[in-house]
Amino acid sequence: MIFDRIAVLGGGAWGTALANVTARAGRKVTLWEYDASNATELAERRESKFLRGVRIEDSIAVTRDLNEAARAEAVLLVVPAQAMRSVVKTLAESIVPGTPIIACAKGIEQGTHKFMTEVIAECATNAAPAILSGPSFAADVARGLPTAVTLAAHDEKLAADLAKALASRTFRPYQSSDVRGVEIGGAAKNVLAIASGIVTGRGLGASASAALTTRGFAELVRFGRALGAKTETMMGLSGLGDLILTCSSPQSRNFTFGINLGKGDSAKDIHGKTGLAEGAFTAPVLLEMARTRDVDMPISAAVAAVLTGQMSVDQAIESLLARPIRAEH
Repeated sequence: MIFDRIAVLGGGAWGTALANVTARAGRKVTLWEYDASNATELAERRESKFLRGVRIEDSIAVTRDLNEAARAEAVLLVVPAQAMRSVVKTLAESIVPGTPIIACAKGIEQGTHKFMTEVIAECATNAAPAILSGPSFAADVARGLPTAVTLAAHDEKLAADLAKALASRTFRPYQSSDVRGVEIGGAAKNVLAIASGIVTGRGLGASASAALTTRGFAELVRFGRALGAKTETMMGLSGLGDLILTCSSPQSRNFTFGINLGKGDSAKDIHGKTGLAEGAFTAPVLLEMARTRDVDMPISAAVAAVLTGQMSVDQAIESLLARPIRAEH
């Protein structure tokens, strides 16, 4: 199927970027924004207040009417993970049955422990859930810099059609049917990026950063296997690729969040300075899910302990360094 009319729900940095790239792919794009002031800036100044200096394409129609956006042939849902349920419930009333809803948030819902496609399937039973994830910074994508991501749906033909609809000269989506693997990579890497930021903020050096990223990836793979994800997905763009990017650049809000933790700031104060860091919400959920499946995730556990105040940063670092010596694999 050819998806010509695509709606992007969410006018933040990532939503703006995806709207731009979708318009450049030759699609008719409607960008929905809940916040009135940002919607005005998008419509009149052609710029999101969350992504200054990047002009949105003139062909993109901006609206605050969700019913108007729901008339699209496919929907990119670019809202925070913890807001996904409420938006999907409202959207479900207006979409045409069978409409693909592509989650573009990287997280796990608190309380229910559900991944984003599960939330979509539960709240919009008439939709076709999908997930888009991978190593991508909004500013790079919005400006047309080369980027590759993964787009997964249980029906690989649908994933392929959606990937073709979004693909352009500088934006390359790879298709997959391993929905769970793509979701796990996107959610877990945010927690590990906070840990990597803590290492940087504490000034522990490049060697420690490399070790943490590598051992963090081992945690991600263990968790993924326990939930039925494919190892090759963990090794791909939405797993290892996204982990490398997010654990190495201040453009990542999760990495920057961790840097500030490492410098001694409190989690509460950091949220006001860096904006939403999904990993801070995902960490305790990820740990709960790992424990119920007897999956060892010491780095994620240390991050969760720091965020809840059970450990100081120094105590968390010491707990990892004091772990028994063992074989690497």
